[in-house]
Amino acid sequence: MSELYNAKEAFLKYLDSIRGYSPLTIRSYNDAIDEMIRHAEIEIHHGDILLNLMPLRLKIASLKAKTIAAKLSAIRSFIKYLRDNGTSVELRGDESIKIPKTLPKPITHEQISHALQYAEPQAALAITLLYTMGLRISELTHLRLQDMGEGWSRVRGKGSKERDIPMIESISAMVLAYQRTNPSREYIFEAKGEKLSENSLRYTIIKAFAKVGLKVTPHQLRHTYATELLNNGARIADVSELLGHASMSTTQIYTKLGNALKMDHYRQSHPLCHPHEDSK
Repeated sequence: MSELYNAKEAFLKYLDSIRGYSPLTIRSYNDAIDEMIRHAEIEIHHGDILLNLMPLRLKIASLKAKTIAAKLSAIRSFIKYLRDNGTSVELRGDESIKIPKTLPKPITHEQISHALQYAEPQAALAITLLYTMGLRISELTHLRLQDMGEGWSRVRGKGSKERDIPMIESISAMVLAYQRTNPSREYIFEAKGEKLSENSLRYTIIKAFAKVGLKVTPHQLRHTYATELLNNGARIADVSELLGHASMSTTQIYTKLGNALKMDHYRQSHPLCHPHEDSK
């Protein structure tokens, strides 16, 4: 088993230094692989590995389908890494499970505007950047002053991929105003010369919405950004590029959301959808 633990450490370093995965993602991969090593049936003969995941599948069967799928995905990535580096691995019991697709939950522009009226400067800027640029919280923490250009900002996304996102003049002015009272050396959000963590910024944002009685996560602001763009005529290819999605199919879930919203509006607005009111 020590061979597998050593290989796991090398794999995690690869995810960090080569693939640019976030610490949170690397931790989840580490936990999934540790769980596999503890519960799966593993036989090693002359360097060849026979790995049966069925005992692990039985152990985690009570978890949500999405959680199980994430664990299996991490394990498959680890197995692929082993194979790519010359280790023979026979994998059993890794059949995929179906995950019901859930629509993202955006919030309204009015709710965001209401929260901004009562937010502290740091929270207000963080919320505005997420909402106007469609950033992930990890991308927000890594946003640097030198990445801001005239009308654009360069963002480093998953796997260290870079993309340029429009940054309107009023938002650039908001960043500069924030810097006058909260100067930083490199990143937009710093404390005592160090980049603020994802958890710190996430807490700041959640607390700002809680002030006005709303439960809102940073990712919901990204959902809202995408939904607003698509509902107002933006091309799905452009939105996909702005969000940093690897595939346009990932962005298409927002078109389903738009259709769901249109259906709700239709049901609320058309008189034949309210037959009881006609009889009054």
